[in-house]
Amino acid sequence: MDFKKRAKELVSKMTLEEKMGQMKYNAPAIPRLGIPAYNWWNEALHGVARSGTATVFPQAIGMAASFNDQLMEEVATAISDEARAKYNEYKTFGDTQIYQGLTLWSPNINIFRDPRWGRGHETYGEDPYLTGRMGSAFVRGLQGYDPVYRKTDATLKHFAVHSGPEGLRHGFNAEVDQKDLYETYLSAFRYCIDHAHPAAVMGAYNRVNGEACCASPTLMEILRGEFGFDGYYVSDCGAIRDIDMFHKLAASPDESAAMAANAGCDLNCGDAYVYLQVAYEKGLVSEEVITRSVERLMEARLRLGMFDDGCPYDSITMDVVESPEHIALNREMARQSMVLLKNDGILPLKGGETIAVIGPNADSQSILLGNYNGTPSQYTTLLRGIQEASSGKVNYARGCHLYKDDEPGSCGEHPYREAVLAAKRSDVVILCMGLDPTMEGEQGDAFNGDGSGDKVDLELPACQKVLYEEIIKTGKPVIFVNVSGSCISLVRQDEECAAVLQCFYPGAEGGHALADILFGKASPSGRLPVTFYRSADDLPDFTDYSMEGRTYRFFKGSPLYPFGFGLSYTSFTENWLDDKTVEVTNTGSMDSWHTVLQIRDTPYPTLIGFTKVWVKAGETVTAVVKQN
Repeated sequence: MDFKKRAKELVSKMTLEEKMGQMKYNAPAIPRLGIPAYNWWNEALHGVARSGTATVFPQAIGMAASFNDQLMEEVATAISDEARAKYNEYKTFGDTQIYQGLTLWSPNINIFRDPRWGRGHETYGEDPYLTGRMGSAFVRGLQGYDPVYRKTDATLKHFAVHSGPEGLRHGFNAEVDQKDLYETYLSAFRYCIDHAHPAAVMGAYNRVNGEACCASPTLMEILRGEFGFDGYYVSDCGAIRDIDMFHKLAASPDESAAMAANAGCDLNCGDAYVYLQVAYEKGLVSEEVITRSVERLMEARLRLGMFDDGCPYDSITMDVVESPEHIALNREMARQSMVLLKNDGILPLKGGETIAVIGPNADSQSILLGNYNGTPSQYTTLLRGIQEASSGKVNYARGCHLYKDDEPGSCGEHPYREAVLAAKRSDVVILCMGLDPTMEGEQGDAFNGDGSGDKVDLELPACQKVLYEEIIKTGKPVIFVNVSGSCISLVRQDEECAAVLQCFYPGAEGGHALADILFGKASPSGRLPVTFYRSADDLPDFTDYSMEGRTYRFFKGSPLYPFGFGLSYTSFTENWLDDKTVEVTNTGSMDSWHTVLQIRDTPYPTLIGFTKVWVKAGETVTAVVKQN
């Protein structure tokens, strides 16, 4: 079926005004051509987002920690099933509104170059190759495998060189040399285009070397010319107006709209393209440019089967949403996303201990969900998961607020003492601390207005530090569960706690998954997709986009936990038969997943291959490590 030809024929019947309308994210209907209204904006970062009930998988950074791109593809397939099912129902109303369509503005494949960036937990970490592999798996799962139609559209974002600071993003100029541009910031985009053929790319807010990303001739030539991208390009929301309002590269909104359209930005999230008519009347943009973009957009809608009967994905029903199969998959991904950073032998727990579960993240729903999330109709907090799995007594105390102290002399709760009493009555303490999505996230979403969603340092909040001191003083063994989407300085925890476990934001099944790890139902197998530094003092200035001194590839200091680090309850040996084939032997007593990482050491450490294998205790499996 020639969708390009059909798109050209359809667009040829539109007036110029009708064509311009189709370049807005909330495209109006054209009844005389049988084209219903369509809202292009939908999100699916780790589950169908902002559209009611959905399976909420671990946040992207957690799924990256699994180092399991096959499992990632299964997760994305489940997400696209749920998105299709919802669309199939929503379209019966005659149109689709925001968060109801098939065009999913995910995944975020920006490089998490600095742990202070608030949106880093939306990404797959600091390594371009890991990001490319996980991103490609996600795109394939979203778009499906039918030879004719796409199930949903995946959108790579944000193109390009975009990773904070959030507070400056609308006018920021990221200055980067060609080496860092291609080897780090563009690498995952090229990989995904080569290996997964995403339908769309979203432009970033910032400038790169002086050019606004949504109107950059240089970036567009790289994307379409060098990388061979053949899909449609959408602006981030409001980014085109940034060109005149903050970048000061245009004198008016019609000039901004013309600059973006001429460069090849096909779809506008925002209101800039309402000025296309003015730009056309001034001679700033031609009808040929408009037609080119609308043909790309109509081709996409045709490939999604929006105007055809008999699209195979039309039969997907709402029965898939939060199905037992998706819930089980969610729990497995959550287990594989958790990273054991220290264990003096206290884990796994036996199950009959008296346990104190303490901390502001212990019974929090927010830490399960991350951001850009859906709403699970059933979920298990860390506390509930432990309570369900333990055969002994579980004492719970919140201990403190997540980030603020009680006001002196107030009538509010003073929970430190309750936490100390709970610890003293218990054999072991599981201390659930860290951050939540209100403390790190996108500008405007997080409460920390001073940082616009970014972190100012890598420290735990002061009130949590006070609670930590009080619990350590009890002398009870502490299992420290850090919940965050990014690196937190855990220097003291590494020195003083019996075990340290990084949870990221683990999804609706997070409590069950954590309990599976703590009580030995599953062996931990996650690996860090980012470096855990000791302090923000170890890092260059946040606004410096040179990769020098950043990430495991270029950091010259001594990290607390390096990229790729993660412990297990069992032990493995690797016997390399050649440069791609390895025998993995489980020399311990527990069946477990094992991640094989292949890192080239020169001219600087670089991940060039990985695979994840299931190995039963005492057995050997032969694995081929994927390297491209």
